[in-house]
Amino acid sequence: MVVLEKAPAKINLSLDVLHKRNDGFHEVEMVMTTVDLADRIELTKLSNNTIRIESESRFVPNDERNLAYRAAKVMKEHFQVKAGVKIFIEKNIPVAAGLAGGSSDAAAVLRGLNRLWGLRASLEELAELGSRIGSDVPFCVYGGTALAKGRGEKIQELPSPPPCWVVLAKPAIGVSTEVVYQKLNINKADHPNTEAMITALNEKDFKGICSQVSNTLEGVTTKLHPEVEQIKEKMRQAGADAVLMSGSGPTVFALVGQEAKLHRIYNSLKGFCPEVHLVRMLGCREKTC
Repeated sequence: MVVLEKAPAKINLSLDVLHKRNDGFHEVEMVMTTVDLADRIELTKLSNNTIRIESESRFVPNDERNLAYRAAKVMKEHFQVKAGVKIFIEKNIPVAAGLAGGSSDAAAVLRGLNRLWGLRASLEELAELGSRIGSDVPFCVYGGTALAKGRGEKIQELPSPPPCWVVLAKPAIGVSTEVVYQKLNINKADHPNTEAMITALNEKDFKGICSQVSNTLEGVTTKLHPEVEQIKEKMRQAGADAVLMSGSGPTVFALVGQEAKLHRIYNSLKGFCPEVHLVRMLGCREKTC
């Protein structure tokens, strides 16, 4: 038996860091939405009690470093499943990019194993299990557009943004999320107006959404990696309606309302940024799309 699952990337329309918690994590408020760039997960039932990861990408680890592996392990332990699974990951989302590729793979494994093994767990239960794996996994279990609070595990569904194009640009650098948070000075950082972003989404106000995009972590990452600000400036000059870094970076996204601007933005990044993707906003949960 084989189960297929789609694992879409996410972008942060806004990301606010409120304070450091007693458990060492940071309290956050993030408005996140999915875009039509996705890994594809193929799950095959095995008779022996093993978890096997396979991928054609050399960037995909095949052990507990992989969140998809950890998701399968959590499911096996929680539901006391004795069967095994082969997880094939077709990798399309850039790795370590601020797009939650690993978290989305893990969420897809949770959903897929729920079907493969006939467990009948609710999405709420899968999201709770996902919170044990990573902060973005609960959002990725649901998909769509949502406000994530706490350390990312408290999910409130939001209306999807109006249809638009998204340009994703990832420079050839790695960013350590841990280092970014260590260097963040919450009192001096810029903070988004989360309520204004939610209002713009409720009103399907594209210009309002564009005016409210903001990321508290962006200032730290751009100081460490000036390439991020350079990409933002190229996108602005080429006519993007809004530009922002996603997550802790380094990927920058542009929101584009008019298709005519797309290739101008894409061409402005040629030769400067090795990974550029032109995609559509998804923004709604799969069953409601």
